[in-house]
Amino acid sequence: MPDLQNDRLLRALLRETVDKTPIWIMRQAGRYLPEYRATRQKAGNFLELCKNPELACEVTLQPLERFELDAAILFSDILTIPDAMGLGLYFTEGEGPAFMHPIRTRADVEKIGIPDPESELAYVTQAIHTICTALNGRVPLIGFSGSPWTLASYMVEGRGSRTFSRIKGMLYSEPTLLHQLLDKMARSVTDCLNAQIAAGAQVVQIFDTWGGVLAEPQYMEFSLQYMRQIVENLTHECRGRRVPIILFTKGGGLWLDALANTGCDAVGLDWTLSIGRARTQVGDRVALQGNLDPSALYANAEGVSKAAKNIIEDFGQGSGHVFNLGHGITPDIDPENVKILVDTVHQYSARFHND
Repeated sequence: MPDLQNDRLLRALLRETVDKTPIWIMRQAGRYLPEYRATRQKAGNFLELCKNPELACEVTLQPLERFELDAAILFSDILTIPDAMGLGLYFTEGEGPAFMHPIRTRADVEKIGIPDPESELAYVTQAIHTICTALNGRVPLIGFSGSPWTLASYMVEGRGSRTFSRIKGMLYSEPTLLHQLLDKMARSVTDCLNAQIAAGAQVVQIFDTWGGVLAEPQYMEFSLQYMRQIVENLTHECRGRRVPIILFTKGGGLWLDALANTGCDAVGLDWTLSIGRARTQVGDRVALQGNLDPSALYANAEGVSKAAKNIIEDFGQGSGHVFNLGHGITPDIDPENVKILVDTVHQYSARFHND
């Protein structure tokens, strides 16, 4: 694998000196880009796009052609793991993902196995090989997975949910069964991320999208415990470099200390807390990633630039910050505003890295 021409992201995640704050954007390859919509139409549907390594590579690289981003992120979906377990993933336009065979009983949990990343999920590692070849060391590639709790939430509910009544019902009525499911998911995520790292991913992020719906004791027991288990069993060094691990719990600001103590290298923040206060709280334990409200991109050019500057100022002088949104970019954002954001972060942040 060629040497990285831009390792700003890796250095910031390890709290090493950088010349400016790196930036990438959750869902940066997505529907707000017309070229992405064209490629998705060519693929036929979202799932076929995920499962086609050449087209997945194409959309992964599209935002890098428009914006001076400091990383590419693998184009895939967190639900590829449960799909490989035979749950029958499908997507309905306007309604999101759903499963034909949701997990509801002990027999359902016992039936599913741990997918082999090199067979059932081979298209993921093939996409990484293809992307790394195309990148040729331009920027690092981020691999990712959903957290065990988040994946289990979709698997038990059968689709997205507002109340999470089925999985919370299992949590309170059959906690042992849920732990059995979560352990399988943790082992599957570990295998999947290690395969991504072996294939070429230089950073990995765990998306705990639904951890914030839990009460604190349940978050510690049913979400954080399993993310810590994954962190402990991931490949931490590959090809002579540290592989940084980012944990992101949407709505997890109350548990920042616990997240920072998992052994991860960086904690992703949503937009509901001050990154300056978060920095004071975590000290030098981890880097921080975030945390612009995605809706700030609806502002005019001056407003987008001001919002970015506010977060850079809030974090303050020195390294250990990766600029990102506090969640994924929404489909109706003007790409020109993304360019303004990226350029502002690079230009304005340089003054905070001159010591």
